[in-house]
Amino acid sequence: MWRIDLNCDLGEDAGHDAELMPLITSANIASGGHAGDATTMRATVALAKKHGVAIGAHPGLVDRVNFGRREIPVSPAEVHGLVLDQTRRLQALASVRHVKPHGALYHMTARDQQLARAVASAVYEADPRLILFALAGSQLIEAGRACGLQVASEVFADRSYQSDGSLTPRTQPNALITDESAVVAQVLRMVREGKVRATDGTDVIIRADTVCLHGDGPQPVEFARRLRGELTAAGIEVKNFDHGFNG
Repeated sequence: MWRIDLNCDLGEDAGHDAELMPLITSANIASGGHAGDATTMRATVALAKKHGVAIGAHPGLVDRVNFGRREIPVSPAEVHGLVLDQTRRLQALASVRHVKPHGALYHMTARDQQLARAVASAVYEADPRLILFALAGSQLIEAGRACGLQVASEVFADRSYQSDGSLTPRTQPNALITDESAVVAQVLRMVREGKVRATDGTDVIIRADTVCLHGDGPQPVEFARRLRGELTAAGIEVKNFDHGFNG
């Protein structure tokens, strides 16, 4: 049977947390870097517990002005420190199941082996039982495995892909998929066939353990509701990630 986890970045003051939480299975909670503080973390944790959603830390670059989305020079030691610190902040408030880097940190560690190793070692130090969420096929997936962590390969519902399996940069006009039907079709194919159509028309092999839903996009609640319904109708079980998803 096909299974998929639905994750969403929450605790970022986007305004939809209470409506999105019942529709997802994993919450990535801003942990004080790009956004979030003790108050928002507690509130988001309470919502997640109410709806049986897995709780994850969402560490980002300490750059609130740019919401952690601007790439800035950081050393592996700095990355290790900020990931460990932010993960521990959430661990002090809840039982944390997974860690997913945010924004620029996510993309930097997807392609930079040394930074990826720094994230993986920080997550392992925080708790070797934590699951590392990372871009499917990325350096961070490899670093997590090498470190002995369980990893979840993440795919994106509304982003287009390049022929090497990377996401199309947001600076390009075709980076975002705005047609909801096309988004749903892309997700269904990634889960059922393990493939995604790249912008050049080629098919790329991809592993889908968890799908990212953007909580700050247009009509995020309506889309999350539709996607979950379409997944269920297609015979795909929506549940918290665990070992052995989709082969």
